Amino acid sequence: MTAPTDTKKLAVILIRSLARVRKPIKDTLFMLKLRKKNQCIIIDDTPMNSGMLNKAKDYLAWGHINDETYQLLFEKRGKLYLGRVTDLKKKYNYKTLTFSGKHYLPYFNLNPPRKGFGIKGIKVAYNAGGSLGNRGEKINELLQRMI
Repeated sequence: MTAPTDTKKLAVILIRSLARVRKPIKDTLFMLKLRKKNQCIIIDDTPMNSGMLNKAKDYLAWGHINDETYQLLFEKRGKLYLGRVTDLKKKYNYKTLTFSGKHYLPYFNLNPPRKGFGIKGIKVAYNAGGSLGNRGEKINELLQRMI
């Protein structure tokens, strides 16, 4: 099973650590379930998510993920969710990702990328030669180096 084609999916990676991060930005990162460096999440490309990404753009790299990388991410780095999917009264659904009929944790722990992040490092925007911000389709190359 591949990624649903009706909505585009974004892969978001926390590039920098959370040391000395302002409280509103840290809260945004926690809402995105990004708590450790080199963690990745998959989210829908919606205006609400775009606003969250723009708020924390100095700590994240993101872009549109293709089907091949999406499948590879689950095969190599996906952790199965072993708990219940809903509560006992069926009122609350726990946040999980479903792939091939199995439930996975909503985040992926990745390795640092082989051959580094970029020429100018992790404190410069992608447009200026660094690694932060919107990478577009180039996020797939970065993810494959981190898996």
